[in-house]
Amino acid sequence: MATSESASLSKTVKQQYMDLPQGDKVQAMYIWIDGTGEGLRCKTRTLDSEPKTIDDLPEWNFDGSSTYQSEGSNSDMYLIPAAMFRDPFRKDPNKLVLCEVLKYNRKPTETNLRLMCKMIMEMVENQVPWFGMEQEYTILGTDGHPFGWPSNGFPGPQGPYYCGVGADKAYGRDIVEAHYRACLYAGVKICGTNAEVMPAQWEFQVGPCEGINMGDHLWAARFILHRVCEDFGVVASFDPKPIPGNWNGAGCHTNFSTKEMREDGGLRGIEDSIEKLGRRHRYHIRAYDPKGGLDNARRLTGHHETSNIHEFSAGVANRGASIRIPRSVGQDKKGYFEDRRPSANCDPYAVTEALIRTCLLSEEGEEPKEYSKSTE
Repeated sequence: MATSESASLSKTVKQQYMDLPQGDKVQAMYIWIDGTGEGLRCKTRTLDSEPKTIDDLPEWNFDGSSTYQSEGSNSDMYLIPAAMFRDPFRKDPNKLVLCEVLKYNRKPTETNLRLMCKMIMEMVENQVPWFGMEQEYTILGTDGHPFGWPSNGFPGPQGPYYCGVGADKAYGRDIVEAHYRACLYAGVKICGTNAEVMPAQWEFQVGPCEGINMGDHLWAARFILHRVCEDFGVVASFDPKPIPGNWNGAGCHTNFSTKEMREDGGLRGIEDSIEKLGRRHRYHIRAYDPKGGLDNARRLTGHHETSNIHEFSAGVANRGASIRIPRSVGQDKKGYFEDRRPSANCDPYAVTEALIRTCLLSEEGEEPKEYSKSTE
């Protein structure tokens, strides 16, 4: 099993230094999405006092030519603090700071999808949109081989691993437990976790989150997962189909509801939304992975609990459909629905924005509508 050299460094020796008092100073780790739309970057600065709100955090900058975000001749990029969490690695009073990225001209970078998502969310805040996202991932060695798999072969076929217990069924639970507790400490709205269908594949759920908070909390949870895996010397992959063949892919099923859907008779609103989604399938497929649908094409085959990428479908309790209405929602005639199409490496800002545009703003066609500030 290939693990990183860093993992072999003595954590006990490191802890001697982490236990030193830090005086009145605070370490703030600024986190941002790089030019790939998938990778995360971070760096730390010292603050003179503990920030209580986002407004207490200064803007910062970085070299965008080294993060696929600019050319070297004009590479200064701005980091704009957007959401703040407790730091589970350095502990209180230190902070994790999720940032938006602006170019030299103060315009958002191509992978800063938060700015537009926030504007769209503010347009419908009276409808109180809630989201819950189910983030699947695969634990890999540093050589790209799934954690715990035989070095020259495959484990037994899928069947015993989903929610499995035991050393021959659950691969890497220490990472899952560490990540769960770190998220709770940080204030991330993690609400559950389970082993998935493929060995070394796991899932955690974040939500319910209202509006822009969904993207903020999922990106924070992803960062924390990457850092936990770094400590253990392994890699967390969000590739939607990490192992070709008869193995499940990895998605990010997205649950969605509005105040109206959650109240008595809300099933009507759910059915209306599904009808709108059916007329805009291609737009959503493009929004649901960072490569405009190419990544998801490897996963959405109509097999392994997925729908076919070229067809839209919906059904009660149907895990082979694009949209699943949970059985309890069908019985209660209110609640939420689950969009099973987003890939594991999706940008949650893009996914939640697309759902709002289609379901609540009733947009149609292949392209998102442009709104001026005056229409907010």
